[in-house]
Amino acid sequence: MLPLVDLESDFLFSDLDSLGVTTILMTLSAEYGIELEAKDATPKNLRNLDSIAAMVEEKLKVKSEE
Repeated sequence: MLPLVDLESDFLFSDLDSLGVTTILMTLSAEYGIELEAKDATPKNLRNLDSIAAMVEEKLKVKSEE
């Protein structure tokens, strides 16, 4: 289950604890078949839904080029 946070916030990362961040990364990794690591858990990547989508799109692009 994903953590409860304000998805409209521009500070989504600050609302998450380490378990929440891990849960999001694991869920995205499983859903999209991409490899997400601890280094991907940055305030820039998890700032809001748009930044999360951009991170996933970049990982999918890299995966398709392999």
